[in-house]
Amino acid sequence: MARQGEKKGFIARMLEGKERDEEYARSTLPTNRWALFWDIFKGRFSKLVIVNLLMLLFCIPLIVVVVFMMSYGSAQRALMPFSQWMLVGYPAIPSLVGVPEQVAVSTNLMFTPFILVGALIAGIGISGGMYVIRNMVWTEGIFVANDFWRGIKINIGVVLLSTLFYVVMLMLMILAIGWADLFIATGTGNRVLFTISQVVSYIAIAIFTIMYLWMLAMGGSYKLKFHQLLKNAFLMTFGLIFQNIFFVVLMAIPVILILLGSFFQMIGFIIMVLFGLSLMLLIWLDYTQWAFDKFIESKREGGKVNRGIYEKVNKKGGSQSKAVQEYQQNLEEAMSVKSDLSSRPIKPITDDLKVYELPESFSRDDLRKLRESKEAIVEDTQKYAEEHMNDEKYVTYNAQFENQEEEKEEEDKKGKKDKKDKKKPKEEKGGEEEQ
Repeated sequence: MARQGEKKGFIARMLEGKERDEEYARSTLPTNRWALFWDIFKGRFSKLVIVNLLMLLFCIPLIVVVVFMMSYGSAQRALMPFSQWMLVGYPAIPSLVGVPEQVAVSTNLMFTPFILVGALIAGIGISGGMYVIRNMVWTEGIFVANDFWRGIKINIGVVLLSTLFYVVMLMLMILAIGWADLFIATGTGNRVLFTISQVVSYIAIAIFTIMYLWMLAMGGSYKLKFHQLLKNAFLMTFGLIFQNIFFVVLMAIPVILILLGSFFQMIGFIIMVLFGLSLMLLIWLDYTQWAFDKFIESKREGGKVNRGIYEKVNKKGGSQSKAVQEYQQNLEEAMSVKSDLSSRPIKPITDDLKVYELPESFSRDDLRKLRESKEAIVEDTQKYAEEHMNDEKYVTYNAQFENQEEEKEEEDKKGKKDKKDKKKPKEEKGGEEEQ
């Protein structure tokens, strides 16, 4: 607790809130998905960083391929003087129209297999990180390293299938855009149609990206076949189109910062290295869990709704979270059961009475000493219990359960009597039928 008059810093106020705020309490659990996100982010930040580093480790091959692909494209553009007049030497190159677009298409074709392999390796890390962060959203206890490898074993199949589908469709759309650029540059075909095809391809990339995210979320929470996963992802993509766009933009903030360049690019890289991937998964899985609660869990019998969040209910003197009510109820139930340890005196270990230790080679006399030492301890414990049985705390505690035991005995007797009364008419009726 801070001393009175001491001012907190900006980071402390952001993480802890106002010290005298009545709504702030460390023991209060989040009551909505936004609060859950912030609670996980500030309470388990170190674990988010560790999970991010583990996932980033598996993303290294994909990053290397993308960087090398970009470097290769830059080198090709530097070596080929696309914008210069080529009337130097003999024979002169007649035309370079469409060559840059052709180089871009060939580069994409060349690196597509490597991107696919790198994406599958990255999918292994995503399957582990997704499991850990999903358990965070469910507010379950986690051990980052163990749960990360456990998540790989559980989710690797569905994540690799989803990643394979997404990368294939993504590269097809990128190649389609590249070919359209080539045909437009060379003047082959209808320019308007190729422009429309490019727009459709960009829209398709956005749709497949959202579908891929939904496939990850559903595959990590439910056991579905691939065609069911694909169908449900398609429905959720278009059924929640505006929410999807908002949360995709929200989770893509680190990438947007990198694309802005300059000072923002440095901030984006730092975020991505420290907790960028974990932040993206946390935002998306928290949002999709809300959708699952609304459209799936609430519709099926025995569905687990609102995992990780607790609704507040109004009570006299203020509001209490559901977690506090459950805790109080469990405490009352535990207190209503008589404890054998609390109902009788137990002597503390304060004297020199010890169990005789047998030597390696022992005789009958040693066995007698062992038995006598045990009997002495038992007698001393019973003597202590008899002397302190009438102490106030034991008398008060046992008195609470005397009435309960009497009421229970009366209920048992009454129950047996009712059974006998019900049994007699049946026996009499059976005797009449025999007559």
